[in-house]
Amino acid sequence: MKHPFNISVQQLRLPDQHINYRLYKHPDPERTRRLVMLHGAGVAGEDTWEAISAMVAGWGEILVPDQRGTGLTRYPDGEEYSFDVNELVNDLSALVDHLGWWQFDLAGYSMGGMVSLLYKQRYHDRVQKQYLLEAAVLDRPCWESTVNLRQQYSDAATHLRGASAETGIRAFLDTISPNRKVAPQAELLTIQRLGQRPLGFANALNCVTTAINELDREALVAAQGDVTSFIGGHSVDLMHQYHRDLAERLPNWHYFMVPGTDHSLPFQKPRQIARIMDAELQRWLAD
Repeated sequence: MKHPFNISVQQLRLPDQHINYRLYKHPDPERTRRLVMLHGAGVAGEDTWEAISAMVAGWGEILVPDQRGTGLTRYPDGEEYSFDVNELVNDLSALVDHLGWWQFDLAGYSMGGMVSLLYKQRYHDRVQKQYLLEAAVLDRPCWESTVNLRQQYSDAATHLRGASAETGIRAFLDTISPNRKVAPQAELLTIQRLGQRPLGFANALNCVTTAINELDREALVAAQGDVTSFIGGHSVDLMHQYHRDLAERLPNWHYFMVPGTDHSLPFQKPRQIARIMDAELQRWLAD
């Protein structure tokens, strides 16, 4: 399928990071809304969002950056280094400032969801409608369980730094999607995607672990605007429970279960997610 947007690939060169990003512009001048889409740990922006970006109808411009450790975004010397979530928020801030995007909608998947939550908390008035796809930090109702779960991801990151990267990737998948339906070809593609930059992937996993040990989740959730949250139907019951509870407790939280998928929901069900994103945008605009 030909992408309906005109796509350009560009780079913002900061002193400590060369940020690669894709800018999608729809030829219809009536489309004026802007959307930023942030990927998760290990898989770059294009692979994560290309299908969904081609199917949404509510936006005229879409920005999809590669975050640190992923895709074509690199440190100036080309080496891999550890980073923290504040650096990811700073990167996003520098990029939207560079483009002159003073207000926009924001979607975040997994680690990108955590970055988007923190960006909204820091720059509340710049972010309008929000979308979260299984955002890191919103894994379980019990905070202690959430923190303990991250240790399993850090254990997987240890394997990624050695000769057994595939072992680490499989451990990550078993932790984040324990109920997934394993199709050999799909599993192989996932492992190949996550293995493109194993050290960058490891650094991203550790970035999330460090952040979860430092942030205040209740304050973070309280700082959000209108949120549409997607959880895969095969994802663990506790995650569904937490997001149902949020939707019942908070008038600005809207929870959607995506049947037939797990943590890989943007890859598995892009059409369904795009349709709900458009409908949720219209609901929010009408409120």
